Amino acid sequence: MGEPARLVPAADKAARLLALRPHFRRELEVKLERSGYGREEVAEALETLVRLKLVDDLALARAFVETVARRKGWGRMRVAQELARRGAPEEAAQAALALRSPEDDLEGARDAARRFRSRSSGAASGDAGRAEALARHLSRRGFASSAIFKVLKEMAAPTSRLSDACDEGSEAAPED
Repeated sequence: MGEPARLVPAADKAARLLALRPHFRRELEVKLERSGYGREEVAEALETLVRLKLVDDLALARAFVETVARRKGWGRMRVAQELARRGAPEEAAQAALALRSPEDDLEGARDAARRFRSRSSGAASGDAGRAEALARHLSRRGFASSAIFKVLKEMAAPTSRLSDACDEGSEAAPED
């Protein structure tokens, strides 16, 4: 009857969550409130963590953009969606995303296209089918349509950077 006794203060619970992985302030707020902590206790705990620089939304957003874009091969739009889903403040997300140029996105799309082509050779029938499958793949990964069109154009070109990179190591049989 009444409120159950809590053994762990909200700040300690938040610190334990931060030990597992960095969190945005909003993520911690939601997790703490779901765990039954009151809004005032959560607000105090988060203010303390921010003051101690254990929670820094801008630094986390920047690190997230760099790491996720490179490691997962995501485009700018997909990274922006994930930042929003995790509760990154709009200002921090925009500042972090501004560090990635359209050229970075294009280079990421090229890398994703190379990996896709090396995994899916012959999956779609004909060049048009492969191009459509690649376009869908790049779109799902969050690349801008301008980057997708450039990659498809490069792929179709006879001396394509993508074709050269995908064909390295595989020797074509000599024609008679």
